[in-house]
Amino acid sequence: MTSLLVALLIAATPVKIEDPWTRATPPGAKVGAGYMKITSTGADRLIGASSPAAARVELHLTEKNGDVMRMREVKAYDIPARGGFELSPGGAHLMLVDIKAPFKEGAKIPVTLRFEKAGEVKVELQVRALGASGHQGH
Repeated sequence: MTSLLVALLIAATPVKIEDPWTRATPPGAKVGAGYMKITSTGADRLIGASSPAAARVELHLTEKNGDVMRMREVKAYDIPARGGFELSPGGAHLMLVDIKAPFKEGAKIPVTLRFEKAGEVKVELQVRALGASGHQGH
C-alpha cells in the first residue's frame, strides 16, 4: 500500500529531478554547490530551497562579464513546460551557505526545493569527489 501511495505521489508531481549532486568540500569550507536537471510537465519556477546541512540555500547564476566570471543570486529559475533546466558547474546552481560540516564523498545531502506551482520537492545531493565536473551517468 505504501509503495502505491509513493508511486501516485511521484506521478502527481509535475516536476522531475534527475542526477542531483554536489562536490565534496575541503575542511573549513563554508559553502557548497548543488547541481541537477529539473524537468516539468507544465511551466513552473524554482523559487527557493533549504537544507539542514546549511544555514541557507541560495539560487545563483555564474555569468561572464568580459574576462571575469561572477556569481549573483537570483530570485527564481524558470522551468519551461515539457522542458528542462539544468543546474551545472559554471552556470545556474544552488549555493549552500554556511555549511554545518564538510561534504564527504559518498554521503547524501538532503535539500528541499520549493516550486511556485509544484510546492516542495525533497531531493538528496549525492556527494562526489572534490574535483567532480559533471554528470556521472547515475
